[in-house]
Amino acid sequence: MGEVFLGGEALAAGRVTRHELQRWYTTIYRGVYVPRGTELSLRDRAIGAWLASGRRGVVAGVAASALHQTSWVDPTEPIELVGVKCRSQPGLIPRLEKVADDEVTRASGLPVTTRVRTAYDLGRHQKRPQALARLDALMWTQRFSIDAVVELADSYPRARGVRQLRELLPLVDGGADSPRESHIRLWLIDAGMPRPQTQIPVFADGLQAVAYLDMGWEEFKVAVEYDGDHHRKDRRQYVKDIRRIRMLEEMGWIIIRVIAEERPAQWLARVESALVSRGCRIEINELQRFFRTLAA
Repeated sequence: MGEVFLGGEALAAGRVTRHELQRWYTTIYRGVYVPRGTELSLRDRAIGAWLASGRRGVVAGVAASALHQTSWVDPTEPIELVGVKCRSQPGLIPRLEKVADDEVTRASGLPVTTRVRTAYDLGRHQKRPQALARLDALMWTQRFSIDAVVELADSYPRARGVRQLRELLPLVDGGADSPRESHIRLWLIDAGMPRPQTQIPVFADGLQAVAYLDMGWEEFKVAVEYDGDHHRKDRRQYVKDIRRIRMLEEMGWIIIRVIAEERPAQWLARVESALVSRGCRIEINELQRFFRTLAA
């Protein structure tokens, strides 16, 4: 047996003996077994969680987004289930929340919340920066209707986290290429910068794009680029990035590179200075001033 299975069912069917179950298999959830040494995928763990719920739960949240082919999901991410009452245990988060039939689809052979319901859950249950990053990633793989998510939120007005969801939905952008880019964009907006455009095409001859910028303001020719670790560790990629930035600067762009180790206040100051130098007028309110203190 190489699959995820319920030990009780396998014993009753005579597929394994109790001795074999104890010797050759290990549990991933209560009563759910896999062969010892199995390298579990997120789908394996989702199947296990579903079996642990008595085949009644619906995979939701981050795990559902992964089954909808969203990137940036760790295979060890806890599996969330909705629509069923069962015991919480390590790696399994049951949420006793109502889920309508039209909010459920099937993916990878499992009952999974639809993209719209998945977005509704992600925006409520994740912390604010992570929620936006998860929503962006879900939108990146395949667009979903923001209006449909708002309508769903209207149907559950007392649900936990709806206020945060409503705040984040207008900010969702399928142009974010990584969670870090989503976090940077949220910092920019929270600090009082104009909302940046993502994946800005830059044309050299007016016909063919020679570069796509992570985010920025085409009107002011100011862009923000996330300089990930892989860029700096890969020498050839690093040289390629430097040449690309020099080309863009020769075309009149100011490129603000954000390094992972920097505090947000450092690169936010460079972005604001660049925007002001290009004629952008930035006025901040008290809430934005507060966010700037958090960035320091």
